[in-house]
Amino acid sequence: MPYLRLTIYKDSILKFILDNWALISVALASGALLLWPVLKSATGGSLTAEGAVQLINREKAVVIDVCEAAEFSAAHVGGAKNIPLSQLEDKLPGAVKNKALPVILVCQSGARSGRAVAIAKKLGYEQAQSLGGGLGAWRAANLPIEKS
Repeated sequence: MPYLRLTIYKDSILKFILDNWALISVALASGALLLWPVLKSATGGSLTAEGAVQLINREKAVVIDVCEAAEFSAAHVGGAKNIPLSQLEDKLPGAVKNKALPVILVCQSGARSGRAVAIAKKLGYEQAQSLGGGLGAWRAANLPIEKS
């Protein structure tokens, strides 16, 4: 008898899943979308231009531009240091000696700086963050740009 009850129970669950697969899919997708911001911020996430200004002013954050030298000379965040992404692992420890300081990594669009965050965190810079949207977001917020 117990085996028969277990079989009926399994069949009921399977029937429920098959009858309601669309609703279950929507529930799983919405749950994933709700968790996305939490997971993104746990992995470093990205910083808004306004958040970057606050870090610079309040916590003396260091701004590192990971663009190539030609891009950096064309336009960059005021006061930023240029360390191309390909040289970041070698040169970041020399440029930012205090690993407790916040480090803001910037590029043109935010793609390279996202990869740079992973490198910086591997080197021990736990407060490393990427400027979301890169230099474009900085310009859109009407913040100062320098040219070399």
